[in-house]
Amino acid sequence: MAFLVALLTFALIALVIFVVGAPLRREHRARQATDAADLTSRSQPTRTAMAVSRIADLEAAREAKYREIRDAELDFRTGKLSREDYETIDADLRAEAIEILNDLELPASN
Repeated sequence: MAFLVALLTFALIALVIFVVGAPLRREHRARQATDAADLTSRSQPTRTAMAVSRIADLEAAREAKYREIRDAELDFRTGKLSREDYETIDADLRAEAIEILNDLELPASN
């Protein structure tokens, strides 16, 4: 009887280890596949990473510029800015936003 309990305990422990270790094994396989892909093409991932980084920077700049436009509009509505100041600031901010949007479109067209 003690042998059967020990055998069932061992089987239960092995099952728990197998279930808990499954995500770790999956991550290890994915990392191996990524490493193999990196070995086959050294220069391309660097260019791709740089492009992804530049796009992320441009998207962050776009969101920041949109926030500035909204803040200027709120300042005008609350009376902190005169109409002339608001129109000048708004025109400058929108021109900068258009430049960012144009820069974002360039990588997509290539």
